[in-house]
Amino acid sequence: MKSMDTHSPMLILLLLVLSSFNVSHADPYSNPSPPLAPSSSPSPSPSASPPFAVAGKQFPPQSIICNDPISKCYGQNITCPKQCPSFKPADPTAKACTIDCNTPKCEAYCKNRTANCNGMGSACGDPRFVGGDGIVFYFHGKTNQYFSLVSDQNLQINARFIGRRPEGRKRDNTWIQALGLMFDHHTFTLAANKVAQWDDNVDQLQFTYNKEPVVISEGHLSSWAAPDSHLIVERSAKCNSISVTLAKVLEISVSVVPITKEDDRIHNYQIPADDCFAHLEVQFRFFDLSERVEGVLGQTYRPEFQNPVKRGVAMPIMGGEHKYKTSSLTSADCNYCIFSPHLSIMSVAKPLALELSNTMECTSKMSKGRGVICRR
Repeated sequence: MKSMDTHSPMLILLLLVLSSFNVSHADPYSNPSPPLAPSSSPSPSPSASPPFAVAGKQFPPQSIICNDPISKCYGQNITCPKQCPSFKPADPTAKACTIDCNTPKCEAYCKNRTANCNGMGSACGDPRFVGGDGIVFYFHGKTNQYFSLVSDQNLQINARFIGRRPEGRKRDNTWIQALGLMFDHHTFTLAANKVAQWDDNVDQLQFTYNKEPVVISEGHLSSWAAPDSHLIVERSAKCNSISVTLAKVLEISVSVVPITKEDDRIHNYQIPADDCFAHLEVQFRFFDLSERVEGVLGQTYRPEFQNPVKRGVAMPIMGGEHKYKTSSLTSADCNYCIFSPHLSIMSVAKPLALELSNTMECTSKMSKGRGVICRR
């Protein structure tokens, strides 16, 4: 006891020093702490949270160094603009900083984390696509059937279509209800639940990985990472919106939306009372497509692709159901499917050889020169 009394002043001094050190280093940017509300207790040190999640603080824009020797911006440090300083903003409605190390100007830009239905690589509504060539087209498919959206040696993306045929119509109105990814020897699926009455605050997404259910906690920026691959799924809102990332291969922005009464009135879908046809709004961003890529959407990223849809009409239709129909969400058995993960490991896709002219603009946004996009 006597020994404890002798050292207690020294212990107290040490604790005070450590406490002062923690407080002084809680905010590395020396921003003043926000004032406390009356009768409120002090909040935990903000150092426990990532910078973008600290309320009332300001942090310098985030940046990244492009480290791929093949990229156009190799070695450059690209900083996010002030309008969107963070890659993952705390506000789910705020635009996020996006950096592409293959952009001509090596600049970051602001982008919504949800799907942009007018942006390249999107698929929304009855499904309306914007291809890799920038051309808008519709692909109706058929109700309760599966179609390949993208088929490459190292990647397969299928979609399940739901729909209904209103009285007096000659075709189904269809929507994408689920996506299935195949890569290496893994599978991942995400699907919208069937629901009668839509509630924005109720999550309607289901996931599986290698045929096993996956649970991703609700909440903005809540995430899940596959234990044996580079797949990461992160919520971009409290519920019903996610982003899927497969490193160096693709990113997908996905949201679940219903057919609203206004949609039903405008298009006369004749939606029944027991199903609001919850479906997916999707936008893809690819980084490693080959020049042989196939699929309803994938084919539009080929440099030699000549889009057959009629221009200037209200609904330009892309056919090809017989080419891209698959037997399930995670199968690559369509007539034009080329997914062969064992072959992609052993072979290297030949580089694209394109003759450039004054009437053709070619840019490569994919790593290793694969997936060059050309526009006249």
